[in-house]
Amino acid sequence: MKFLDFLFPPACSICKKSVSQHGMLCPDCWSGFNWISDPKCCKCGYPFPADLDLGTTPMCPVCAAGDNELDWMRSACVYDDVSKNIMLPFKHAGALHYQKIMTRAMIGALRELDQNVDLVMPVPLAYRRLFKRGYNQATLLARPIAKYLGKKIDVSSVRRKYRPDMGHKNSKQRSENIRGVFVVSRPEKISGKTILLVDDVMTTGATFSELKRVLKKSGAVAVYGITFCRVVRAI
Repeated sequence: MKFLDFLFPPACSICKKSVSQHGMLCPDCWSGFNWISDPKCCKCGYPFPADLDLGTTPMCPVCAAGDNELDWMRSACVYDDVSKNIMLPFKHAGALHYQKIMTRAMIGALRELDQNVDLVMPVPLAYRRLFKRGYNQATLLARPIAKYLGKKIDVSSVRRKYRPDMGHKNSKQRSENIRGVFVVSRPEKISGKTILLVDDVMTTGATFSELKRVLKKSGAVAVYGITFCRVVRAI
């Protein structure tokens, strides 16, 4: 390994400056991300302005109203021009060297989870997209997370039907488009379990909301979620 490091010195995955390990970022690039920290919603992790003092268990209006997509949710950073510059190539262009950066940040965000998890489940990808892309980016993120938690990864209990891309749809259109797209094929694996869903980005939450619906219908006790980044809109 040291010989390979001599031939191919570890370099920042973004700016190519020297770093201590392959797949890492230099301090300057790491600090360029809009990492989500306190204060944030204690349930869904929605970030609040830093100058607000909201107590020890602040809750966003959506969660306070009981309308949150999941029982618990965290994202490592905000989706912006910096985060999308590694998330989109990882998702669509096979830039898999970004996986270590993303999972490192996601595991950091997961340290706030004080509940037990039974199964780690990557958000399923439709077979047509899986065949075209060659991999499910959520599965690549879920594997090291499952290893960190010491839990099994489940990639077979839920399958996803193909629907047109939702990239330019609004929240209502996404909810309508995703309805009925997930099918639980092995409900015996879901019943009585607490499940952690893993994906790269949360946009409107429609995908997580639909997954929670079908998983709870199949007997899941609780459904949590973790993503690398999330779109943050005014609420």
